[in-house]
Amino acid sequence: MRLMFVHYLFEDRGSAQDIHNFAVAARDLGHEVAIYGRPREGSPFNYSMDLESADGVVFIFEWTTDFQEGDWLDWARMAARFPKRRRVVIDCDGKYNDAISVVGDNNHESEEQSRRWTEVCDTLSDKIFQPTFHPLRKNVRTYFFHAYNADWEVPLDAEGKEYSMYYVGHNWFRWRPMKQILEAIEPVRDQLGRLAIVGHGWDRLPPWANPSIIADAYYSDPDYLRRLGVEAFPPILFGAVIEHMSKGVFMPVIYRPLFNHLRLVTCRTFETIAANTIPLFGMDESYVKEFYGDDASELVMPHDKPHEKILDMVRRPERYAERVTSIRARLAETHSYHQRVRELVQIIEE
Repeated sequence: MRLMFVHYLFEDRGSAQDIHNFAVAARDLGHEVAIYGRPREGSPFNYSMDLESADGVVFIFEWTTDFQEGDWLDWARMAARFPKRRRVVIDCDGKYNDAISVVGDNNHESEEQSRRWTEVCDTLSDKIFQPTFHPLRKNVRTYFFHAYNADWEVPLDAEGKEYSMYYVGHNWFRWRPMKQILEAIEPVRDQLGRLAIVGHGWDRLPPWANPSIIADAYYSDPDYLRRLGVEAFPPILFGAVIEHMSKGVFMPVIYRPLFNHLRLVTCRTFETIAANTIPLFGMDESYVKEFYGDDASELVMPHDKPHEKILDMVRRPERYAERVTSIRARLAETHSYHQRVRELVQIIEE
């Protein structure tokens, strides 16, 4: 089967890692994945505008329902080429819902925006999925577009690491959960090594900051980072994410408040587990246990004396590495990209 993905793709954020691995797994299984768009010289992605040879189209929506390359004529061509049952919508950000606001984080700024997003999705397909066990709307089904690749796995070894904490990720409604991690670090800061954050929007405004986006989306406190001695580095491409994560003894796993509320699964759900680092989950314990298993509770930052957990991770990383190893085995068995491709082919063929 040849699948045409429609996605507004950036190689340093979002689902770039997933789409790359989808294409590799699809080839292994005798399928093909292409990204709708003009071919790009030197790109690791298979861009194509050949709709005639495709068997189905998959709309992967994160920050927008707009085309990266195309217009309403392209929508019309897709609608004419594929019957509605051969079109699938994967709503990665929980926007196919009523307007929701959680601690300053929202999926839409108004009910009108929610209505427009919903109308676009309903026009495209009756097969609408979100990466959560708990979709809010009855017509939405669960599909975890993001997945795990056991080939990513780096042996767990904290010996000689230069950084105690090394976080990789952009600041998009993530300052509040990051601030909670940093405040937990403060009482033991002098007992930890270097701390680093990699990505847009931490020590300066991100490139997407503009008056049309609410300030809470990219708010940060660079002065606080400097006082705590947190080094900030520019973003990296998707292929270097796990390598960079592996520089720290531990890495926070933090989701924007909305994602925590909707219990969404993201690319970070899987990538951090494969890196040579100990994940420090900053989400609800029930959320973590539901997806990773009961033994993952040891990796959750507690509400009471969180600094003690952080210090223990740095001093005794081997204790927590056992938990990571068991989680790796579980994810490799049940959440591989090969499994995701099989599921998606089945969805198209329904």
